[in-house]
Amino acid sequence: MTLKEFYNAVIETGIENDLRGKEEIVKLLAEEKARFEKLDEKDKGFFDRDRLFNPFSDTRILHGEGELKLGKAIIGIDMEVGEVLLAYLLNKDLERKIDLVIAHHPEGPALVRLFDVMNLQSDMMAAYGITLSVAEKLMEKRIGEVERRLMPVNHNRTVDVARLLGLPMICIHTAADNCVTRFLSRLFEKETPARLRDILELLRDIPEYRRSAAAQLPPRIVSGSEDSRCGKILVDMTGGTEGAKDVFEKYAAGGVSTLVGMHISEDHLENAKKANLNIVIAGHISSDTLGLNLLLDSVEKKGRLEYVCVSGFERIRREA
Repeated sequence: MTLKEFYNAVIETGIENDLRGKEEIVKLLAEEKARFEKLDEKDKGFFDRDRLFNPFSDTRILHGEGELKLGKAIIGIDMEVGEVLLAYLLNKDLERKIDLVIAHHPEGPALVRLFDVMNLQSDMMAAYGITLSVAEKLMEKRIGEVERRLMPVNHNRTVDVARLLGLPMICIHTAADNCVTRFLSRLFEKETPARLRDILELLRDIPEYRRSAAAQLPPRIVSGSEDSRCGKILVDMTGGTEGAKDVFEKYAAGGVSTLVGMHISEDHLENAKKANLNIVIAGHISSDTLGLNLLLDSVEKKGRLEYVCVSGFERIRREA
């Protein structure tokens, strides 16, 4: 499998698991193409042309040629300067060299444009009973906050090191987060947990969460109790980063009783408690690991890779 084939398979899997549906993604890509075609030639030179076929601005090839043949990759949740240096040092001793650095959390231009994928959250909110125009207004402020917060970040630091060391690099963020969101949503729909303790048990049966629990980071209830009834469950694990702080009352009004997420800030948690929502935190790194594993299971139907796992990630395959 080449790097380009790997990248295209990642995008394809992310779209297949996107809660907006493939038809909506096709529309969004068509709109992007129309915007591109209206640009003058000078502005077209600054346009990220991956946007014409990839709806996930935080999933990109950061360095490397598309025709590169892949056999072995080093992969982790956060792949920063230290991990890239590790890959370079390992290549001095490994019989089979590392061809690619795979990060989950975005770096380089994918980090700069992280805020773009947050629009996905508006559609998720609409799917759970919030009027679309209200959802978009709630997200507009939050997206602006995230965009401004990312502006001063030294975003290309790690990518520069990978380039100087001759290590191709890719990051896979929302495409993988879509997979864990879809997987857990279907699990809860199938198993219909009655109380929050039932959600915890379902999560602990999943290898990635079981591994995290053994490392003293189990899924936890941070609002509600084990005896609290689940009601309508929302899995909120995609869309770049945390959404609007004021959304929780709207979710409650739309019939949601329980929210299952990767993590939650104190401000968001306080507002969720005011709205009387149950909150279950499945775990951040464990959820990211699950999403990546699910995505790679699909991608590897086109060709299996060998992995060196670091930075919180463990490759766990689910055989068909």
